[in-house]
Amino acid sequence: MKKEITVSYEEYASAQELAPADAALVDLARNVTKDAYAPYSRFRVGAAARLSNGQIVTGTNQENAAYPVGICAERTLLSVAASLFPGVAIDTLAVSYRNEQGTSDRPISPCGICRQSLQEFEQRTARSMRIILTGQSGKVMVLEGSATLLPFAFSSDELK
Repeated sequence: MKKEITVSYEEYASAQELAPADAALVDLARNVTKDAYAPYSRFRVGAAARLSNGQIVTGTNQENAAYPVGICAERTLLSVAASLFPGVAIDTLAVSYRNEQGTSDRPISPCGICRQSLQEFEQRTARSMRIILTGQSGKVMVLEGSATLLPFAFSSDELK
């Protein structure tokens, strides 16, 4: 039997079309890219999240000369959120990037490891998070949870 998965998301021409709280989160994600440690790839990624308790946390990618020991901005942010606010869900996560060797004018999508980590964070907190994907300018994509990014996620249920 053939089955089909449909991916739904919202697309905006720019961050100015977003609700003010979402636009502010995008601005923060874009801004924190300057704090990324990316001397090798020169591809700086920033993430900002609004937690369900109203707190805002950020994360950036952190590279290392001993590849692949770096960590992505999304997983840095998840670690910060879980450490500072254990058990608190993320309402909205915004991800942006600054490519020092090219353009940064379209949405960026998390890598596979980050997709799995986002899915597990949602499972741990029993709540789906909105995910906003963008560059330094241009289109913005808004997704209603990590299942949109990783529909066949491996979860802790398989380990029981």
